Formats: sequence, C-alpha cells, structure tokens
Amino acid sequence: MTMTVSRREAFALGAGAVAVLSLGGVGPAFAKNDSDELIKAFTGGKAPVKGKIKLDLPDIAENGNTVPLAFTVESPMTEASHVTDVLIVAEGNPRGGLATFHFSPRSGVAEAATRIRLAETQNVIAIAKMNDGSLFTDTRQVKVTIGGCGG
Repeated sequence: MTMTVSRREAFALGAGAVAVLSLGGVGPAFAKNDSDELIKAFTGGKAPVKGKIKLDLPDIAENGNTVPLAFTVESPMTEASHVTDVLIVAEGNPRGGLATFHFSPRSGVAEAATRIRLAETQNVIAIAKMNDGSLFTDTRQVKVTIGGCGG
C-alpha cells in the first residue's frame, strides 16, 4: 500500500514538528518547575534577605486563572540607591517564571500590579535586586480553589 502526502499535508506535519521541538517536546503536564533555576540565575547564587519587598496576594484565590498580584519595594529610587529588577516566580506552576520587572531611578517608585495564573496552591516568591547588588525577598502562599494552568 502506498501513501501519498500532499504538499499541504507535508507542510502541516513539518510545522507541527517544529512547534513541538520549539516547546521542548514536553507538554505542560510533564514540565518540571524551573523556579529554583530562575532564582539562581537571577541572584547569581547569592541568598536574598527577607525585607524591603512586600508581596500583596490574596490568601485564597477562587480562580487560579486570574490572581491579582502587587508588590512594593522600599527604596528612595535615587541614582545612589534604587531597585533595578524584580523577579516573580511560582513554585507549583508547570513553569516557574511569572514576570520580571525592570526599574531605574527615573521610575520614581518600585511597585507594580498585574494578574497571574496559578495552577494549584503554592508559594509565590518575589526577589528585588538593588543597584548595589543586594537582594531582598518576600514569599506568600496562595491557596487556589480552581486551578488556572491546566489544574
């Protein structure tokens, strides 16, 4: 039996293979959370200290698809002392990285608000990097009643 494939079908198969390979060939259900690796890369292996950054998240999220998140960092935001970056990660999502925010003295304040997706009850970690290289962290656990990332 001979099977013929049209150009259109061959193109579709090739595009599908490229998509699978570009996504690492692993679906979200089998993905390993990479929050530890993201934190290590962001901090350069240095341990952040608790303080200066404050996460604002609900204790219970009725729906993991849309969880409000806000943070503030205590900083004068001057050339001499300011926040340069803030990393937000989730320990229980298929992929840990949620957001990275970049600041400069011209930002005026180091704060932001957004909505995130959480797959399950988990810790959300924020790490602030200062211009002098110091690192500060805050962690909040959010109980998710309806999962947002395939949960």
